[in-house]
Amino acid sequence: MTKLLLIIVVVSYLLGSIPFGYLLVRIFRGFDVRTTGSGNIGATNVSRAGKGLGLATLVLDALKGCVAVEFAFWLAGLHRFTAGDVPASLYDSSPQIIDSRTIFLLAAVAAFCAILGHMFPVWLRFKGGKGVATAAGAFVALAPKCLLLSLLVFAIVFALTRYVSLGSIVAAAAFPWLVLWLNPAERNTAPILLVITASAALVIARHKENIRRLLSGAEDRFQ
Repeated sequence: MTKLLLIIVVVSYLLGSIPFGYLLVRIFRGFDVRTTGSGNIGATNVSRAGKGLGLATLVLDALKGCVAVEFAFWLAGLHRFTAGDVPASLYDSSPQIIDSRTIFLLAAVAAFCAILGHMFPVWLRFKGGKGVATAAGAFVALAPKCLLLSLLVFAIVFALTRYVSLGSIVAAAAFPWLVLWLNPAERNTAPILLVITASAALVIARHKENIRRLLSGAEDRFQ
């Protein structure tokens, strides 16, 4: 079990740490996106170099979160293996039974590590983005209904305030509660909720400068 967890942690982090926004701007515009606007490698800042690049960054950042979680599901045996069919080489000794709660917990860990990788990518000296798109991709693979409702929360907050940051913060805060409310008992155990809450907290913490500007009235509204 330890080897399986280690593989999921490492692969998910490395997937999350792929700096698509940085790479796209460097390739198609020839400069470092971190030197303009907010200095962020996420879709919002990348869009200042081109709307198409911003959209591509949004999709790719979400995709890497989704792929990390789906990889964990696949590796743990949810989709393609029964518990007894998981290769023994992934374990410390003989194959062990992995119940559905453990599988979902491993997937939640994958989501956390992918988000962490986006925020602190090893390739950019651990200076990355805010993780909203990557979290959305990971969360849609974890709990699609909950993610859709979180997106609805985002849309409502954004429509009322025109603050992208505030919508992202409120949507991230709402997601663990939606998981607790809507997911079946086997998918909202205390360890699973703890990891999901930690993932949402990471996203919120990366918006600390936005929170300061919101409180001071200096945050820019989306035009």
